[in-house]
Amino acid sequence: MTMIKDVMAELFSMFMADAVMSVITLALVGVVALMVQELHVDAVVAGFILLLGCLVNVIAAAVREARQRNSGGKKPL
Repeated sequence: MTMIKDVMAELFSMFMADAVMSVITLALVGVVALMVQELHVDAVVAGFILLLGCLVNVIAAAVREARQRNSGGKKPL
């Protein structure tokens, strides 16, 4: 039981480490799901939108982190 608790705590901390990235990812998935359901967007197009959105999200998170570290906001590892 302790192992499950540790895994859940690690997953929670992983998502809370960059809350902005998590929220953007969830919003992206929601928007694409609505596009597929309501606008009948093709699955390949929806997958491409998800891929591009996730890549932009990761790049933006890396840029934010780099700027914070360069401005003295966080100590480097």
